[in-house]
Amino acid sequence: MSLSSEDMKSNAIHFDAYGSIPSDKRDMMRMGKEQELRRVFRQVSLLSFTAILMATWEFVLMACTQGLVDGGRGGLFWSYIWVMIGYGFIIASLAEMSSMAPTCGGQYHWVSEFAPPNCQKFLSYITGWVSTLSWQAGNASGGFICGTLIQSLIIIKNPDYAAPGWQGTLLVFPIMFVCVIFNIWLNHWLPSMQNAVMVLHVAGFLAIMVIFWVLSPHVPARDVFLDFQNDGGWQTMGLALMIGQISAVGFLGASDAAAHMSEEVKDAGLSVPRAMWWTYIVNGLLGLIMLVSFLFAMPSVEDAINDATGYPMMYAFQQAMPMNGTIVLTVLMMVLLMAGNISYQASTARQTYAFARDRGFPGSRWLGYVNPKLMIPVNAVVFSAVFTIILSLINIGSSAAFNAIISLGAVAQMGTYAISITCVLYRRLTAPHLLPKARWSLGRWGVMINVVGLLFAWEVFFWCFWPNAQPVTLDNFNWAPVMFVAVVVGALITYHFQGRRVYTGPVAIVQGRQEE
Repeated sequence: MSLSSEDMKSNAIHFDAYGSIPSDKRDMMRMGKEQELRRVFRQVSLLSFTAILMATWEFVLMACTQGLVDGGRGGLFWSYIWVMIGYGFIIASLAEMSSMAPTCGGQYHWVSEFAPPNCQKFLSYITGWVSTLSWQAGNASGGFICGTLIQSLIIIKNPDYAAPGWQGTLLVFPIMFVCVIFNIWLNHWLPSMQNAVMVLHVAGFLAIMVIFWVLSPHVPARDVFLDFQNDGGWQTMGLALMIGQISAVGFLGASDAAAHMSEEVKDAGLSVPRAMWWTYIVNGLLGLIMLVSFLFAMPSVEDAINDATGYPMMYAFQQAMPMNGTIVLTVLMMVLLMAGNISYQASTARQTYAFARDRGFPGSRWLGYVNPKLMIPVNAVVFSAVFTIILSLINIGSSAAFNAIISLGAVAQMGTYAISITCVLYRRLTAPHLLPKARWSLGRWGVMINVVGLLFAWEVFFWCFWPNAQPVTLDNFNWAPVMFVAVVVGALITYHFQGRRVYTGPVAIVQGRQEE
């Protein structure tokens, strides 16, 4: 997409005190929002921000266990292919909506604008709660993985170390402290830092690729593409593959992160959808290349799954290099993951701030506060860190329950995707003239892309609720459905006693602006 001559002329005038250009002001005015955050991101830095947050090739190495258990090498490869294709339709749909309404509220705002009038308020409110749940759970999972990576380094040096859960939880504390420091006092450096880390992101990818290609033992191509395993004990291989695809979904998740930074992006109506789409394509391809290389460099799936560190990638690293080389690569992964955690907390805080600004939570005035000097939602940043620490305490009592929180992020994310795409499809079919103008538009392919994206989102949503293996025990039970229902029930109760009185939904402000 390209700017019109009118936009180019007006955008060339000047930036205001917040870094906004005329097109940003028009978008904020249409949505009835006041500019409170400083626009520090440009196209390149936003691409870097989203790519590092997604960390696709890193998560291919760090979060592949379920896919290997329920599918094996072949299952993980082919599920990645169909997930990447299906997810692409979702991202295209979300990118167009971010161009129509570039706000850090994201899904709950889009639902409010596009849903049928008789359920806009209610659907938007529930979507806001579920979206917040998704990002807060994802924030907790990033801190937890970083902590367990530190424990895996200790195991490599000291095989007798038992890696107790309470120690992994304690490691989350300093990780969240660093994230808060960067997101509050060093926030103005965040774009430059992400550009620098992007270089490391690419360099790390190339380094590990060379090691897998040159130094690792290799299995036959047939084993990589056609070796399917059903170690989860499911009745059929097809069922195992459907459950194992959740790993691939995790590799490609959080692609909508750029949308939640919209109010800190210059020329957001064009920069945000471009960042969402091209980051997805680039990260998806890097992830595919890394996945194939990793599968070739894995002599035994069983040994990789049962590695003492809990990470199959450690097994692959140690097949190619001595201990010191494995430690260096693991530290590299930790640095990249830490940078991703900083970005993830930024997006999490913005989504929470946006929903609070629209009075979606109890205590919204405090959560929706923006420090006028820093131009940052400081309270939302602190809340997100504290909430992550509280969630991590669950790991002390039950690692299975905490792992369910990680799964919960994917469940909630797909739920918000499905609802928002359903709403924009409804509006596209019933009153397309009421859709806001999108500078990054799907054009005549919009209906088809929305339908395919919607079907895929509901399909993944369904499979996210399944346990990892049979027979189901307390150790492998998937608590995500229980937690998801609990949050939805909590949202319904809050809506009944508070939300329906104080929450009007963004569409009310938009309509008010249009009537002026």
